[in-house]
Amino acid sequence: MTGDSAMADERLEIAVVVPAFNEAESLPELVDRIRAVLEPMGRSFGVWLIDDGSTDDTFAVIADLAARHPVVHGLGFGRNFGKAAALAAGFHEAGGEIVITMDADLQDDPAEIPGLIARIEEGWDLVSGWKQDRKDSFIKNKTSRVFNWFTSRMCGLKLHDFNCGLKAYRRRVVERVRVYGEMHRYVPALAHLEGFRVTEQPVRHYARKYGVTKYGPARFVNGFLDLLTVYFLHARRTSPLHMFGRVGLTFLAGGGGISLYFLVYWMLGNGLHLRPMLLLGLVLIILSFQFISLGLIAELVVAGRRPERDYRIAHRA
Repeated sequence: MTGDSAMADERLEIAVVVPAFNEAESLPELVDRIRAVLEPMGRSFGVWLIDDGSTDDTFAVIADLAARHPVVHGLGFGRNFGKAAALAAGFHEAGGEIVITMDADLQDDPAEIPGLIARIEEGWDLVSGWKQDRKDSFIKNKTSRVFNWFTSRMCGLKLHDFNCGLKAYRRRVVERVRVYGEMHRYVPALAHLEGFRVTEQPVRHYARKYGVTKYGPARFVNGFLDLLTVYFLHARRTSPLHMFGRVGLTFLAGGGGISLYFLVYWMLGNGLHLRPMLLLGLVLIILSFQFISLGLIAELVVAGRRPERDYRIAHRA
């Protein structure tokens, strides 16, 4: 079955989800290139274009493309909710067994889609693109390397490019992994922490053809905070006390060591005076009990809301 004959409401083999924000100029070319790649494959497919509250004619272009091409479907937000919300809406609406995501700015090449699908069919659950030769600014490239390194270390998943927009997912991944806020950067990490098999595939990357980048300095701060969220979510799945308790015990060891030093110093007959180091020891001890108490409170909250099954069965025999 070709893409043009596929109905929007049937379970398609391939669904392409494209978030777009002020990308009216690039969308017609992008849709033509996606169709040119997928139609010869002989598989049913659909393309979901998600307008994330654009201020230009993006949704008008999407509506025109949907009217002219049966495989194209459009959604429009009333305001800008962010890329994660656009992806979540696309995942909910698209019915493909394999879901492809890509950016709307033509920096991702649709010709890479068959290669990503081939890796999925090898047995991987998520294949993330790796932009080896990035056509971005120097600062953006270097900052992304730092985030990718930290994410790999914190999540135990070694990838070179967590934030590449070009990815392929099995249906069960998009149904299981919840994307919100700005967590789209760390979907591979979240999938890995859920027990899915994640890998990467080198892909070509091109300079922006139309418009300007939508990312500003705030994304770097948000990226670090999101990384902490990913780590916290993983810790919460096991025990919040393990995470908060480690911090509390570290503070307790530091504060206890300082206090013990001054205790021995006093017992040897030396006079004690109000010293900054002594105050630091007391503050660390107080903080340690606060973190441990916070962990215990979090345990009570999680125990009351923990799902019946806090695991995912990947295989049955």
